[in-house]
Amino acid sequence: MADRNSLQSCLDAAYRYLSYRPRSEAEIRQWLRRRNFASEVTEEAIARLREQNLSDDFAFAQFWRDNRLSFRPKSKRLIEKELRDKKVAAEIIEQVTENINDEEIAYKLGSSRMPALAHLDYPDFLRRLANYLGYRGFSYQVIRDTAARLWREKENNK
Repeated sequence: MADRNSLQSCLDAAYRYLSYRPRSEAEIRQWLRRRNFASEVTEEAIARLREQNLSDDFAFAQFWRDNRLSFRPKSKRLIEKELRDKKVAAEIIEQVTENINDEEIAYKLGSSRMPALAHLDYPDFLRRLANYLGYRGFSYQVIRDTAARLWREKENNK
């Protein structure tokens, strides 16, 4: 009877944890273990969550990618790192991130910064845009190409 009660307590805790946002299976496991639930109870709870489609690493990775691209755009490399940190399997990460286009994302981000950077000369423009895009995980090549493209567009619109 105590085992059934501990399983229900573990499931209730997991439901509460999942009510805020989707989580990877490893995040759920780690959180439940920090709450001092026994390993076998935690594994049983995760199995039940899987049956109820509440624990699905592929769906979580898609959610994370979409959320990052919509609200806090970052490079493919940084999104992959975040998913690795959340212990999502490498095959899932590869599937979910294969269609991310860093050049397109960097261009959109750079375009959104143009009003604040338009008054600068090229060296300052490049430095500030490079810092902005570099913080978001873009490679130097992508940053350089994006800066050159945005600068050309700015010069052509004068």
